[in-house]
Amino acid sequence: MSKNFVEELTWRGMLHDAMPGTDEHLMEAMRSAYVGIDPTADSLHIGHLVGVMMLRHFQLCGHKPYALIGGATGMIGDPSGKSAERNLLDEETLRHNQDCLKEQLSRFLDFNSEAENTAVLVNNYDWMKDFSFLEFIRDVGKHITVNYMMAKDSVKKRLSSESSVGMSFTEFTYQLVQGYDFLHLYREHDCTLQMGGSDQWGNITTGTELIRRKESGKAFALTCPLITKADGTKFGKTEGGNVWLDAERTSPYKFYQYWLNTSDADAEKYIKIFTFLSKEEIEALVEKHQEAPHLRELQRKLAEEVTIMVHSEEEYQNAVKASEVLFGKSTADDLKKLNEKTFLDVFEGVPQAEIEKSEILNGLDMIGALSAKTNFLNSNGEARRALKENSVSVNKEKVKEDYTITEEDLINGKYVIINKGKKNTYIIRAV
Repeated sequence: MSKNFVEELTWRGMLHDAMPGTDEHLMEAMRSAYVGIDPTADSLHIGHLVGVMMLRHFQLCGHKPYALIGGATGMIGDPSGKSAERNLLDEETLRHNQDCLKEQLSRFLDFNSEAENTAVLVNNYDWMKDFSFLEFIRDVGKHITVNYMMAKDSVKKRLSSESSVGMSFTEFTYQLVQGYDFLHLYREHDCTLQMGGSDQWGNITTGTELIRRKESGKAFALTCPLITKADGTKFGKTEGGNVWLDAERTSPYKFYQYWLNTSDADAEKYIKIFTFLSKEEIEALVEKHQEAPHLRELQRKLAEEVTIMVHSEEEYQNAVKASEVLFGKSTADDLKKLNEKTFLDVFEGVPQAEIEKSEILNGLDMIGALSAKTNFLNSNGEARRALKENSVSVNKEKVKEDYTITEEDLINGKYVIINKGKKNTYIIRAV
């Protein structure tokens, strides 16, 4: 064993709880562990990243990681921390989601090497789909008492007076299905550890209990803290919803911005959890950051590492360039390199006016562009004053009143950016 897995998680702030003996068990030999991933979408979001990082550290420490896609459990939904039941998926959607998730996971886990500890993807739908209800309640239900199941926090919360919706039998049995997964992987793959978020502790320990009762075996549980933000808002969410790993759902620019805009307190915590930088590198960065917090060194490094890991070096460079478009010194050439999705993300919320494309092809004068045709400025007089003061630029380059906007100025064939001074940005869209 090269590195101590539990120690690694501990200094990174990624360990919430572990069953006694877990550390010793992992130090004895190469072990197998799994994390369950819900396949309700065809992309992971950053809420999944902690579990994936745990598997990656596990593999780096010489152990064998299993990523379990919860095809069967995804069909019923986990009650932990949720107040409503979820929609059920059909098999075709499930398989599509599974393929997409494997592709994303392969950026973190090595599925292809000849090594003994190569990662494996499994789907609990494969062993649950032919399991009849009668067999299940006889082989699994018989070994776990209702008293044991009722004592779990996730169940208690839903049955308490605070919960108006109660809990269906389907959801009540969820922990048995998850427990059976652990038993199945223990039997078939000698998997002795299940990892997950701290809200999964009850479900995971039902599995260790089942293994004890049915196989007289010893299995272990390890959880990480649920990731929070210092200001109390939910991690991994923006006004627009989840921050996804799929570039089509969340552009690399927005992804980069999410990490860049982290608070100082959160950045110090996240850089340990979401990057593979060493303890020494992180300590040096934190020290540097404390000397000059306004430079946001921590946030920049965090955003760089995570964006490259999830997307690529090239997408990271594009995101940095796109960020400078709004806030820094960038040229018309830089603007023309932005693809349309990134362009629209960068200028989200900026005032826009639509102008017939033919007017631009014929040449649009600056007064028209600033006021007469767009109403960006209140009057033609105000437009003239701004041009005289030399405070107007087209696509980041200063212009005078005699400038004419033509087809040459169109970005992506349809946009022109106009700035008045440093603070005011407007977009003309040719339609």
